[in-house]
Amino acid sequence: MARESPTSAVEIILQRRVSAILRTHDQSLARNAMSAAVAGGFRMIEFTLTIPGAPALIAEFAKQRDLLVGAGTVLTIDDARRAVEAGAQFLVSPVCDPAVIAEARRLGVAAIPGTFTPTEMLEAHRAGAAFVKLFPSPHDVAGYVSAVLGPLPFLRIFPTAGVTPDNFVDVLQAGATGVGFVKSLFEPEDMRAGAFASIERRAHNIMSKLESVAAVRAT
Repeated sequence: MARESPTSAVEIILQRRVSAILRTHDQSLARNAMSAAVAGGFRMIEFTLTIPGAPALIAEFAKQRDLLVGAGTVLTIDDARRAVEAGAQFLVSPVCDPAVIAEARRLGVAAIPGTFTPTEMLEAHRAGAAFVKLFPSPHDVAGYVSAVLGPLPFLRIFPTAGVTPDNFVDVLQAGATGVGFVKSLFEPEDMRAGAFASIERRAHNIMSKLESVAAVRAT
């Protein structure tokens, strides 16, 4: 897939709204698990750079023209450059580093830094972040998102680590721009057992729920 501009990558994220985020210590397991999520319908995916051989996985999946592929746990400028060289179209961090945000913009990709407080979110937004990752998500994700958007309605909040198949619809309806599924999609037990069919079914159920919400909004 040819690299998108930051603007078009943002537009795709706004359309797709859900991301499969994978963190594991086994490259082959990562490939198989993410393939299951893609087979289940996910079209926005993220490999964290903590995965052995993550750049190779990013490059491999970026060849699929219908996928938007990003890199996670981007902590340094070198991380950003390495991920984009591999084909990442968005860069996600667990923290907010203005230098990484600036480098993402220079490289022509969307930056999604990690934030938790409204102050951090505003700082990331002013630094040029396309979205602000809510990490970790609080217990009441939907309530928190709604409360922050009250005084700061222009923020594009993207919660992860706390988003589940059971609560993500409420989170989106509370105003979140999108959501990321981590362990709630790639359940540790399934990962240990290599139960990729279970991951695919879970992904399919998430996408079916998302399509139902979109259909209701369109009527």
